[in-house]
Amino acid sequence: MKIALDAMGGDHAPRETVQGALLAVRDAELLQMAPDLQVVLVGRKEDIEKELAGVSDAIRKSLPVLDAREVVEMGESPAQACKQKRDSSIVRCAGLVKNHEVDATVSAGNSGAAMAAALMMCGRIDGVLRPAIVTMVPTINGYSVLVDAGANVDSKAKHLLQFALMGEVFARIVLNFKSPRVGLLSIGEEESKGNELVFETQALLKKVPLNYIGNVEGRDTVNGQCDVTVCDGFVGNVALKAIEGVGELVMTGLAREIKSNLITLIGGLIARPAFKRFKKHVDWREFGGAPLLGIDGLNLISHGKSDAFAIKNAIRMALRCVSRDMNGVLKEQINKYGQVSDKPDTPKPTGA
Repeated sequence: MKIALDAMGGDHAPRETVQGALLAVRDAELLQMAPDLQVVLVGRKEDIEKELAGVSDAIRKSLPVLDAREVVEMGESPAQACKQKRDSSIVRCAGLVKNHEVDATVSAGNSGAAMAAALMMCGRIDGVLRPAIVTMVPTINGYSVLVDAGANVDSKAKHLLQFALMGEVFARIVLNFKSPRVGLLSIGEEESKGNELVFETQALLKKVPLNYIGNVEGRDTVNGQCDVTVCDGFVGNVALKAIEGVGELVMTGLAREIKSNLITLIGGLIARPAFKRFKKHVDWREFGGAPLLGIDGLNLISHGKSDAFAIKNAIRMALRCVSRDMNGVLKEQINKYGQVSDKPDTPKPTGA
């Protein structure tokens, strides 16, 4: 089992990315999933070797280095950077997946460039119109899935249909949801509420064998009423960032109030184990990486702020997707129920 890691991607690279790889190849749970795990570190060799100084030869065998001289910066144009920087760590990682030299790739770098590189090198699964980013969201009872979380800012109903199919596969195959409840994000639960995109998507979702529960509101993404929330990438990314912000607000506000006087401080110390469990539950680093669904090869995108712990968990997510053949099941689902044309829609007649 080989996972390629963009060692130069992220705000804290290569220090945290390399440390994350080290955590992964030393983690007993991950090694139980993949006893022969190798994490290929892709990036400037001298920078990576510096971070590996002092690591034993036994561990080094699990961390081969692939020299890539260029780096796609966060502020660069994704498509242009991928075309001009063919020797960048992001593009080289995607190339390894394309050539079946690794089973999956993980990058905390420029997310637009990661998607552009995946499309350029690997292409889409047959029948998939657009790839989508799927991410996990903490709920009252556990976790739910949000798709699309930012890959597409202007989608049509046929795209949302495929997002629903792909998100359901991720929830069922990778996260072990028995019969994921699929909801369409709208401004109200009533079928009569929404915009034209929602109405058109409703009609398509009713025709496929999903556990479709109809329209859901933003709160249903976190209150446990929905397992797979479907929306276009613009709305999804805004919703995701809002959820992250609320999590930070709750933790920061609680910490401030607990420290406000002696009584609450004592109470906080008593409740400290509960607070730790809650913090872990809402910590995005626990999820690690978000798979790009619809790409003909497993590519995972991690948060730009990822530290070593988040990188390790992104590698864990990649292993789960590979070991459970997520893409194989996804291909079958799209072939059976998601075959819709991406040709321009035929104009409707306006008169007799």
